[in-house]
Amino acid sequence: MSETPLKLLLIVPHPDDEVYGASGTLMDLLDEGHPCGLVTLTRGEAGRTLGLCDGPEELARMRAAELRACLDVIGLTVHEQFDFPDKHLAEQPFGPLVEVAREAMRRHRPEIVLTFPPNGSNGHPDHVTTHRAVRGAWETLPKDERPRLWYYASDTPPDNEALRAAWLPPNIRRDVMHHVTRKLQAIACHRTQALSTVDFIRKFPERITEETFHEVRE
Repeated sequence: MSETPLKLLLIVPHPDDEVYGASGTLMDLLDEGHPCGLVTLTRGEAGRTLGLCDGPEELARMRAAELRACLDVIGLTVHEQFDFPDKHLAEQPFGPLVEVAREAMRRHRPEIVLTFPPNGSNGHPDHVTTHRAVRGAWETLPKDERPRLWYYASDTPPDNEALRAAWLPPNIRRDVMHHVTRKLQAIACHRTQALSTVDFIRKFPERITEETFHEVRE
């Protein structure tokens, strides 16, 4: 177990999934003296290269360097990297994914766990599978040991009808305008994901300065 329980533990599939919707919140908590952590399930080797590298292995190395630079800007030092296959989480045996999430929760004893919502926000199979694994792990814990469970959430329902059916609106809002310069710097560390950055800012510009989440309340 961690010597000090974490305030927030983020469990996501890809390098860069930590930065768009939660980096300002992480900066806030870390600046307040609360330890936080990140679990990244894949190396992101199946993503777009934008001509910056050749092949999946080189992309994985580049994305690892980008993630280290991003976490340096955020100030996050607790990070665990796994090598489940990018874009193929849904095809993997489910038990090991659940076990990774459960062991991370038991070891770090976070007050809050943050991951993707049931629809994966955008329907990405890795996002959806990560949600299922984290939720499944959370449900195996005794109720008095479960952390608070947060999902990324947007005020804007998805256009896709199937995704909209599983949409969960925000019930937590955090103003992170005071971190906007550092947040943009952290986002810019993920150079290979420039198109994802453009898409996010085009679709959800308000979430650069206000981070919104859905807390499961049962």
